[in-house]
Amino acid sequence: MRTPIPLLAQAGSMGLALPLLLLAALLPLANSLFAAGHPLHLSLFVVNLIGQVLCFALLALALDFVWGLLGVLSLGHGIFFGIGGYVMGFHLLNAAYADTQVLPDFMQFMGWTSFPAALQPFASLPVALLLGLLIAVIVGGVVGLAAFRSRINGVYFSIITQALTYALMLLLFNNDLGLGGNNGLTGFTLLGGFELARESTQVGLASLSALVLAGVFFLLRWLAQSGFGQAMVAVRDDEARLRFLGYRTDRIKLAAWCLSCAVAALAGMLYVPQVGIINPGIVSPMLSVEIAVWVAIGGRGTLTGAVLGAAIISCLKFWLSAEIPSLWPFVLAGITLLITVALRNGLWGGWQQWRTARAAA
Repeated sequence: MRTPIPLLAQAGSMGLALPLLLLAALLPLANSLFAAGHPLHLSLFVVNLIGQVLCFALLALALDFVWGLLGVLSLGHGIFFGIGGYVMGFHLLNAAYADTQVLPDFMQFMGWTSFPAALQPFASLPVALLLGLLIAVIVGGVVGLAAFRSRINGVYFSIITQALTYALMLLLFNNDLGLGGNNGLTGFTLLGGFELARESTQVGLASLSALVLAGVFFLLRWLAQSGFGQAMVAVRDDEARLRFLGYRTDRIKLAAWCLSCAVAALAGMLYVPQVGIINPGIVSPMLSVEIAVWVAIGGRGTLTGAVLGAAIISCLKFWLSAEIPSLWPFVLAGITLLITVALRNGLWGGWQQWRTARAAA
């Protein structure tokens, strides 16, 4: 059996938590204290991009927890990201209707004369947050229970999750479903009583994303270094032997999987207020593949690498899509191929291995 995640123990107990807490404090200061044009000033556009990248990092962290430690590669984490996003969209629609007393455009187009009762339970923000996590856990639990009890592993599980992602995307494109169809949900005005259009609200959301990412990172690292984390690694390395010893490996996998689904949904709920729209593209199969690419580039099984991989590739994507719109997918694909071939354990894993080899020498 392989040594269980040696890189995880070498990175320190806090890892990225402290830098993320510092980032959460610096974002409002850099935006408000320094005037526009100052080298240290962060515009609303930059702060908003940072907030989106932090949400993607949280999403990558969710996948790395089950792929890196448990060996379960999901190509459908966009499902749970989308569940969280749509639930937050339902709450924002409630808030906008209460504020303006005007039905959203897609509801008017469908001929509705009143706000649908099915969306009214999401009117309260705390309730919406709990429902988003609960729905993600229930959906993930059903998928995980069916797969793990049937001992579906490896590429078969990946294919199933990818197929479910594609099916959900097609379902959301249906206008008759009443969720905005191709145009999605828009027209958001308020969140928790704060105007979404205000600069201070968007800066606060970006700082909140950094705080949530730091808290989740610390929680998952603590779990990875606990007995439960060691059991996850044992399942990844030799599930048959662990099952022979009397462990219910399906329960270990289901618990870790459901936690990962909840983290992905949390990322979606933070993401939607910052971009101001939610449409079926959020559950695109392409996004679910990108999440796996982020984790592979950063370093699978390190948690820190997942965050760094998502941040680096997302920033490159934002930059390249603006500079070379027609060529950026090919450039990004080349960078991904180069890193994954040259560094088997990703950027963070390769750097940690180099440090270990240098110290030993």
